[in-house]
Amino acid sequence: MSQAGSTHQPDHLYKGRRASLPLNIVVIGCGLGGLAAAYCLAQAGHNITILEAASAIGEVGAGVQASPNVSRLLMRWGLGPRLEELGVKIQALSFKRWDNDEVVGWTPLGDVIDKEYGSPFYLLHRADFHRMLYEVAEPYCNIRVNSRVVSVDPSKPSVTLASGEVVSADLIIGADGVKSVTREYIVGGPDKPKATGDAAYRTLIPVEKLLEDEQLRPLVEKMESNIWMGPGGHIVGYTIRAKKEFNLVMMHPDEDEGGIESWTAEGNVDKMKETYKGWSTTIQKLMALVPSTLDWKLIARDPLPSWIHKDGKLALLGDSCHPMLPYRAQGSAMAIEDAAILGNIFSHCSHRSQILPLLNAYQSLRYDRATATQNSSKLNRHIFHQPDGPVQEKRDRDMRAAMEDALRVARGEKSTLVLTGNANQWADKTKSDIQFGYDADEEAEKWWLENGTKLDRGYGKEARGSGTRFPPELLQKARVLE
Repeated sequence: MSQAGSTHQPDHLYKGRRASLPLNIVVIGCGLGGLAAAYCLAQAGHNITILEAASAIGEVGAGVQASPNVSRLLMRWGLGPRLEELGVKIQALSFKRWDNDEVVGWTPLGDVIDKEYGSPFYLLHRADFHRMLYEVAEPYCNIRVNSRVVSVDPSKPSVTLASGEVVSADLIIGADGVKSVTREYIVGGPDKPKATGDAAYRTLIPVEKLLEDEQLRPLVEKMESNIWMGPGGHIVGYTIRAKKEFNLVMMHPDEDEGGIESWTAEGNVDKMKETYKGWSTTIQKLMALVPSTLDWKLIARDPLPSWIHKDGKLALLGDSCHPMLPYRAQGSAMAIEDAAILGNIFSHCSHRSQILPLLNAYQSLRYDRATATQNSSKLNRHIFHQPDGPVQEKRDRDMRAAMEDALRVARGEKSTLVLTGNANQWADKTKSDIQFGYDADEEAEKWWLENGTKLDRGYGKEARGSGTRFPPELLQKARVLE
């Protein structure tokens, strides 16, 4: 593996710009966020080492969604052909009643969203997504396995591994997920998660099994993401891996108080089937095809006041600072966006004293968006899990109105509704523009145009020994949403 900054001369990212001062940066964690951060920082001209606790590089999980705000970045990184090869271009979202499959909501995606936002919406297997990022990042960074971090010294900065080895750096990025070790150093102690009351069964079914059944065949052929909404839970099903597998995620009340927060905890198939007894015949047929399942306990954490350690040499990224519940399918998207912003901002680095202002820029660009997405995910839990009754009926009327409007537009007619605040958050054009129209690189470039000269001016004064560091607004922490 080559050292970043030594052989790679990119000209397609950051307008060909590379940091005039290459930093030695340690990224803790080799998940989606860690690999993306390593790639982007390497593209910016820095020397990157990833420390991964596992003995081998790999990823578990099932379906993951790459919406336009992510796919435009991945294509910019040269991954367009891999997305086409391994992904499925989702054509629509279909919201259904739990007991009879009645479609109460529908939002077209496919060519519509590609035209609207200039980038496709893909459905992927998490392992395929991880492999793509590994392939693009690995040539430009040093990836070390069997390197479990047991402690961090944020002031030096350095990390100590389980082996006793101390690894020093100019900057440490904590991309070590929901069970983050680095998070505790920023919080100031153990950070206990909160149980959501939900868990999720996850399984994959070979597509040929669905194609054998006339009732299940449309779930493959339509290439839609299907969401069955029911009392206390919901089910999501869609094809992945170039339509070779059907991904099924089943949210349900978490009855196991002693359960563990794990992607790989085995679930009980009989218990799973009992949970969805009484749901539609389609669901019963899908349940009959499930040979085994994993049961993922869903845990939430409150937004942090800051993602940056007070000493300014340790920062968090992805699930380590803003873990997402899966109800909006934007967890990996937020981590990828974090990485893109971080790489772009640090392509401007020309002096060590810029590290803190650049980290604060990263946080100021990302904090409000990530927090808003966390809240949007929580809202979908409330929307999807309503028991039958007046609130559920109002939700369904709201979704039907949006569906009828979408069908009018599909026929070439004009939209007649304002869908802001609709129960189907994907039908809310304002929300979709914010979520899917976002370009992390553009946001970073805008920030530099507005603030870069101030930062450069601050560096010049410091270099001349004037006693002035940087303008105060560049050193302030990002504001926190109340």
